[in-house]
Amino acid sequence: MHRRLIPSGALAAASLMLAVPASAASPSPGAPGIGDPYYPSYGNGGYDVSHYDLRLKYQPATDELEGTATLLATTTQDLSRFDLDFLLDVSEVRVNGSRAAFATSGEHELEITPRTPLAKGTAVTVVVRYSGVPSSKQAYGFTSWHRTPDGGVGANEPEAAWWWFPSNDHPLDKATYDVSVLVPDGSQAISNGTLQSTSSRLGWTRWNWRSNKPQATYLATLAVGRFHLTTGTTESGIPVVNAYSKDLGDNYGAARASVERTGEVADWLAEYFGPYPFNSLGGYVPNTNTGYALETQTRPFYSPRQFANGTNVSVVVHELAHQWYGDAVSVAGWKDIWVNEGFARYAQWLWSEHENEGTAQELADYVYAVHPADDPFWTVKPGDPGPENQFDLAVYDRGALALQALRNEIGDTDFLAILKGWPTRFAYGNASVADFRAYAEQVSGESLGALFDTWLFQASKPAAPAVRASAVPVAPKSWKAIAATNSVHDDGH
Repeated sequence: MHRRLIPSGALAAASLMLAVPASAASPSPGAPGIGDPYYPSYGNGGYDVSHYDLRLKYQPATDELEGTATLLATTTQDLSRFDLDFLLDVSEVRVNGSRAAFATSGEHELEITPRTPLAKGTAVTVVVRYSGVPSSKQAYGFTSWHRTPDGGVGANEPEAAWWWFPSNDHPLDKATYDVSVLVPDGSQAISNGTLQSTSSRLGWTRWNWRSNKPQATYLATLAVGRFHLTTGTTESGIPVVNAYSKDLGDNYGAARASVERTGEVADWLAEYFGPYPFNSLGGYVPNTNTGYALETQTRPFYSPRQFANGTNVSVVVHELAHQWYGDAVSVAGWKDIWVNEGFARYAQWLWSEHENEGTAQELADYVYAVHPADDPFWTVKPGDPGPENQFDLAVYDRGALALQALRNEIGDTDFLAILKGWPTRFAYGNASVADFRAYAEQVSGESLGALFDTWLFQASKPAAPAVRASAVPVAPKSWKAIAATNSVHDDGH
């Protein structure tokens, strides 16, 4: 943190400025970042988006994307200018029907200047017309658009939207979505939510998808290619749409045998986390060369490599657990990533119990024992790991250890009440590690500061663990499958 010394005269001037009524303040540009210290330029200030309407046309053969994005937003300050996060080429911007000036800056900023300033609390409609080749664009030296032999995929964390739609790209600004995509006949367009309709004309088919619950921008996804689609419903009545690339080769059978259990797994997770929070479900496996999976809302993305060694239901458990922990309740800031990843990993431990392949306690004992005190594993603090360690193994495994320690401290009844109550308490909003601690203390009636500090915020191996380490570590039967998902969010950048 950098500190600046402010001259006393400047303080006096600042005091005078504070005394000026807000109504007299001049409109000013919205901040180019939303204020997240991990990613200072991600997201934007000055407005809040409530809905994205994306009307797209995509040519798989050339990776050319044309789009018109309509954003419904409300200003949160008097705005002279505001930014969107975006990389493709923009031809026109309109704000409340009038043409607006626009320019690009930084790695991914689209600066928009409306014809007249916008007062705080104003309802705003922003229309952006654009085109480009997503795979040709990079920011910070990487791309989140994955070219495939039969199309392309937008899926990554913590950023993916810039490559296919303009947005306020941070989980704090969640919105609903309508995504309509025109593709050549024979190709399919997969996105989030429910498939509202398809229609074909003159060699092109339009796919219309809708997400009717708030969704973070990085959880929005688009995949165009040649897919086998399967449909069904869960036992609880949720419609399921899964998609598998037609050229998965040897991985096709294992991928389908795993992802087709989505409905079963979601119903099982509901016993721990409460009712499934959305009105649609599924998963898709495109023919990408990436290695990770991602909890894209209602329809997780899975890399074919997740199934290279056979069926992998554990990764399905992980990504579906995120529908409650990460999607329905999203991070307040990226430092709160433990509330996503520690819980998704712990869900895999619970699945291990369910499958009689090792209890959560046995898995905790094993993880604790195999990492000696001088292992760098213990230097990563899951409660605030830093952007360089945001998806480090410790956030997952030490994060799950923290939950087992909590379970041992407060007992199963309160622990399970917390797991189920949390997604309801902060449904469709955002929450932090501090919020979770406060909620756990409220439900259990216990002071848990020392436990959370020990397991989440100390850069050392706990000396007196709440888990019981065995003298000779023995891997539970499920360990191999769980360890196979360690690259689940390893996007390589």
